[in-house]
Amino acid sequence: MTNSFVWSWLTVALVTALVLSLYELYRKREKRGGVRGARVPRGSNGWPFIGESLDFISCALSSKPESFVDKRRILYGKVFKTHLFGAHTILSSDVEVSRFILHSDAKTFVPDYPSSLMELMGKSSILVCNGDLQRRVHGLVGYFLKSGQLRDQVTSDLVRRMDGAMKDWKDGEVVLIQDQAKSILFPILVKALIGLEPGNDMHFIRYQFQEFVAGLISFPIKLPGSQLQRSLQAKKRIAAIIKRILQKKRNNIKGRIPRDAIDVLISDNNDELTDELISDNMVDFMIPAEDSVPVLITLVIKYLSECPRALHQLEDENMKLKNRKLMLGENLSWTDYLSLSFTQDVISESLRMGNVIVSTWRKAVRDVEIKGLLIPKGWRVISYLRFMHLAEENYKDPYEFNPWRWRENDINRCSFMPFGAGQRLCPGMDLARLEAAIFLHHLVTNFTWVAEEDQVVNFPTVRMKGGMPIRAIRKKQAVQMQ
Repeated sequence: MTNSFVWSWLTVALVTALVLSLYELYRKREKRGGVRGARVPRGSNGWPFIGESLDFISCALSSKPESFVDKRRILYGKVFKTHLFGAHTILSSDVEVSRFILHSDAKTFVPDYPSSLMELMGKSSILVCNGDLQRRVHGLVGYFLKSGQLRDQVTSDLVRRMDGAMKDWKDGEVVLIQDQAKSILFPILVKALIGLEPGNDMHFIRYQFQEFVAGLISFPIKLPGSQLQRSLQAKKRIAAIIKRILQKKRNNIKGRIPRDAIDVLISDNNDELTDELISDNMVDFMIPAEDSVPVLITLVIKYLSECPRALHQLEDENMKLKNRKLMLGENLSWTDYLSLSFTQDVISESLRMGNVIVSTWRKAVRDVEIKGLLIPKGWRVISYLRFMHLAEENYKDPYEFNPWRWRENDINRCSFMPFGAGQRLCPGMDLARLEAAIFLHHLVTNFTWVAEEDQVVNFPTVRMKGGMPIRAIRKKQAVQMQ
């Protein structure tokens, strides 16, 4: 009994000494100095293996996802270390640090998103790849998406589809704005990307795409029947249609004026722009049509429904434009929609409050020092955009929907990064604003509405839980009823 007792305590003592030694080595490693004595930001690693992931997810599922950052900023400062989803992580809610990260090139930071998203994007996606190839694809597609030719096409297509959809809306019946926005916008962007007109292939792509996006944030398990595996198969089916279109275009490229993003890429005559790379990126570029832009439009309707003063001013601005163009006998051009200054302020405020893109994720490829802080090589870095958009230090009364703030001088405009920043700035951000402005114009100039109860869901992606149901009434009918 005595020997057994002694050996038990000796074992405990040895294990304790070993653990303390390993911890001390780890602590010294984390506190190693930078070139000028920088130190890893303070913070907590949380529980073994799972780190602080459960708390992060719990906060993300709440009405205030930024509470995860809020609690730690009080303890550790604007930039702190944590351990999320199996990786040592530096999380930044500091504007200067975040802008530095987003403006850095691939020699300093590279994309590092959850493994399921990285798997579905693929190595050739410009969301993942780096260097000259990423800049080339980003530049070519970005230039095309900003072209007057495409904006003319998108404007006419969106107006036509809006008119067609609204004809089917019956007074007083529930309309789900989120679903309507998705069904209207998806074929327009697909046409802009690959030149496909509505039809059987478009229906097939839309169906498969919904399966694809369902796996972007999922368990990284590629077993048969898993969501990730189903999403990978869906992407392959979409890519097969795109490759068929690609081959047809390549056979008729001589003298062809580029009409879509595929035309632009194959006209570049770059051997690196293979069919595989182009088809994969076209699928990735479809994400805004099914997710971010429709959700942005839905959030705008939510905030306007809760702020009658803003809705009245936006309606007045749009009605004046519509009446002026009617008197001149002219159709609205894309420049008309973008000239609606208060409408654009409403869109900016909805981007700030809604945070369709919550954060950006990178990985340090070398030791990086900024503001006396060390980001160790191999660590993940999250720029938490949502917190910066909702911080009192950047915006007065940040949880108040106030589109008039964008005409004031006391806001930190450098903190506003709804489309990211740097060389990975979203190439379709101007197109997103145009689409939102067109949707809003045709809604407010034709209908009044009463919004029904709904709530924002922030995890795994931002969306309205009930699809933003409204009861719409045509304006002519509304006048008669009064």
